[in-house]
Amino acid sequence: MQYKKFKLKNKLQVITSPLKETQAVTILILIPVGSRYESKKINGISHFIEHLLFKGTKKRPSTLDLVKELDQVGAVFNAFTGKEYTGYYIKIDAKKVELGLDLLSDMLFNSKFEQEEIDRERGVIIEEIKMYEENPLMHIEDLFEETLFSGSKLGWNIAGPKDVIKNVTRNQIVNFYKKHYQPENMILTLAGKFESTKVRKLINNYFGKQVSEFNKKNSKFEKYKPKTQKKFRVNFKKQVGEQVQLALGFPAYKYGDPRNFAISLLSVVLGGNMSSRLFINIRERNGLAYSIRSEVDTHRDIGSFQIRAGVAKQNVKKAINLILEELEKIKTEKVEISELQKAKDYIRGKMILSLEDSESIASWCGNQEMYSGKIMTPDEKLKKIDKVTIEDIRKVARDIFKTSKMSVATIGLKKVSLENLK
Repeated sequence: MQYKKFKLKNKLQVITSPLKETQAVTILILIPVGSRYESKKINGISHFIEHLLFKGTKKRPSTLDLVKELDQVGAVFNAFTGKEYTGYYIKIDAKKVELGLDLLSDMLFNSKFEQEEIDRERGVIIEEIKMYEENPLMHIEDLFEETLFSGSKLGWNIAGPKDVIKNVTRNQIVNFYKKHYQPENMILTLAGKFESTKVRKLINNYFGKQVSEFNKKNSKFEKYKPKTQKKFRVNFKKQVGEQVQLALGFPAYKYGDPRNFAISLLSVVLGGNMSSRLFINIRERNGLAYSIRSEVDTHRDIGSFQIRAGVAKQNVKKAINLILEELEKIKTEKVEISELQKAKDYIRGKMILSLEDSESIASWCGNQEMYSGKIMTPDEKLKKIDKVTIEDIRKVARDIFKTSKMSVATIGLKKVSLENLK
């Protein structure tokens, strides 16, 4: 993978990554602002702004005016908001790259934020919040993070509470937008088939004219401060149904911590695929769940290791005990050499498949630049993975899997009593 980095005069960071094996281009803009940058009075405003940037500009007055130009050329486009960043992307025929740059810059710098559109979109976002809250498979992650990161903004819902969405004002929205949506606070990644000199001129034309008024103080978020925890935390939500969604996990390492190479392999061994320990034990041997998996997530100053499963109400405690047995086993017994190699091969294969197109490459470069200012190539990352030893796996397992630091969230039980866990 090849890439070039440069800054425009207005300090907007640009990364270009040419690909010969495609006829497409992906344009991705990342802004390091999300729910961690909000106060309780405006929790959800980052996500609200993401929606509003599709509601019309001076040049393209309505949503239809925006999207019809992309639909006419078969482009793929979307946006997303997280706890620490917001992103917008267009994946388009390489011959139409100028259209993509024109439209994306227009949305970012010239959106109108009309009161009528803001009021209309309140209802859309409230329905989106309900969709997540009423779908246990989707909502369990929010409930788990609320539990794990109790007392921190990391535990807040990205979309915000419904009452905030109903009452947040246009003035609050526009002020927050102006505070964070400045060129110096943006990263543009362009990956795919393009001629470098031509595309650089186009980027400068569409993204280099906006004057940056960015102040680094604008983008500070509260550093995560863990609350004192002497025993595991439990959170639950009642919901009608026969199945309980279960999430169990622990605090882990921040983005950029070298131990994350070991924890990623640990996750594969435990619950990364259909031959993992948890899948074989919980599903195949005991028939307790259709699906069970483990995941690692990282933020700027903390991370998480999470195990999720759907089980029958009467089997919740049994499933948790079996999970804890597997965690204890991997802390005390060495992973087999063949098992570790299979995990490394799995990560290699998944990475190769995931980086086959321009969208994946753009995300790969943009995310690393945003978090660390450095871009590790896939080959460099794989070399780091290959160096992980059996003892490295056991060290991170012993460091992370402490029952006193555990958080458990369930959806579907009237109450949760886990005092007698093994």
